[in-house]
Amino acid sequence: MYQMLTNSTRILAQAMALFGGALLLLVVGVTFISIAGRALVPLDIGLGPIRGIYDITEIGIAAAVFAFLPWCQLERGHAAVDLFKPAFPKLMNRLLDVVLDGGMLAVAALIAWRLYLGMMDKLTYGETTLIAQIPVWQGYALSLMGAVGFVLVAAFCVLRSLRALAYPQTVGDA
Repeated sequence: MYQMLTNSTRILAQAMALFGGALLLLVVGVTFISIAGRALVPLDIGLGPIRGIYDITEIGIAAAVFAFLPWCQLERGHAAVDLFKPAFPKLMNRLLDVVLDGGMLAVAALIAWRLYLGMMDKLTYGETTLIAQIPVWQGYALSLMGAVGFVLVAAFCVLRSLRALAYPQTVGDA
C-alpha cells in the first residue's frame, strides 16, 4: 500500500513539474514571438508585439512556480539550514523531519485555501487583466492546480516522515 502511494505521489509530482516546464517553454516561446513582432513593427508589414504579453507572462510564470512546488517538496528541495543536523542523533533528525513536513503541509494548505478564495472572488466579480482582458480567475485556477498538488505531496511527506520515525530500518539508517 505504501509503495503504491509512493509511486502515485511521485507520478503526480513529476507530472506537475513537467507541466510547469512546458508552461515555461510556452511563455518563453510567446515572449520570443512578441519581441520578434516588436522588432518588425518598423517594416510596416502588419506584424507587431502580442497584445497583453505581460499579462500572459505573469499568469504563466505564476502557474509554473506552483507546478514546481510538489516536486520540490517530494525531493526535499526547499531551503533548509542543516548546520546542526550532523550533530543530532538520527532519531532527533527524523523527529525534526516530521515537524518540518507538518509545517510545510500547513503552509501548503493555507496557500491552497487562500488561492481558492481569491479565485472565487475574481470569478464572482469578473475581474480581467488590464491589457489582454484575460479573466483573472483563470490564472488563479492554474496556480491552484499546483497548490493542490503541493498539499497532496506535502501530506504524503508527513506520512513518509512518520513512517521513517516509526520504522527507521525501512529507510536504511537503523
